[in-house]
Amino acid sequence: MSAMIPEFKTLLFEEKEPSIGIVTMNRADQLNAINLDMLKDFETLFHALCQDDSIRVLIITGAGRGYSSGADLNDAIANRKAEAFTEPEKFLKIAQERYASLILGMRKIPQPIISAVNGPAAGGGLCMALASDIRVASPQAYFVASFINIGLSGGELGSSFLLPRLIGLSHAADMLFTGRKISADEAEKTGLVNKVVPRENLLETALSYARMMVGKSVGGLKLTKRVLDENLNAPSLESAMNLENRNQTLMVFSGEFFKLIQAFGKE
Repeated sequence: MSAMIPEFKTLLFEEKEPSIGIVTMNRADQLNAINLDMLKDFETLFHALCQDDSIRVLIITGAGRGYSSGADLNDAIANRKAEAFTEPEKFLKIAQERYASLILGMRKIPQPIISAVNGPAAGGGLCMALASDIRVASPQAYFVASFINIGLSGGELGSSFLLPRLIGLSHAADMLFTGRKISADEAEKTGLVNKVVPRENLLETALSYARMMVGKSVGGLKLTKRVLDENLNAPSLESAMNLENRNQTLMVFSGEFFKLIQAFGKE
């Protein structure tokens, strides 16, 4: 384990191979439902990863038979009379924005994230998959935008932003309005996941992507994640290219560029 990564209550962290971190949501009996302890653990993990370049790619998966069933609704029922539920402003600050920070945290860390979706990814679990950079799934996986099924809006934890950009507005509207289960095969066809593989090959497939990534420069990985985020909303091609030009100039002078192009000159 990297010296920068602490122990957690709800997560298991392992540096499976050099520079590749695997975090497993470890509440299998609750289908890895996201509770306040898990939110705190992820906050701690993301803070550590922002300080630690030795971990260059992060894989997220779930213990047991599922990826994550989303927010722990048992917590909401048990704490219905707690301070968060006394008025909208308190709920926004204490609960809603705290859960939203999980998704923002995934996008803010410099490491690319690969989700290995081993089973159901519902609600907040779906949104975690959406906030990842690459998604691989087993045939047992399915995806549910379950918010509308429990009396909420379909727009939750970035789903109305990320989902249309991944699979298009029509497919996103289908998922968000109906709350139906999307099988792994359908998810692959729509582009929601990159690849579906047998469950026993799932982690190895995620690792195969990670190994290709760690062969690249640290700066190259960071700036690629950043440029993909920023240029989703670029107002023009010229604006997008201005950011690309800035990034490429930084990388040319990073020291890696001339070292790596030597091989091309010898071919």
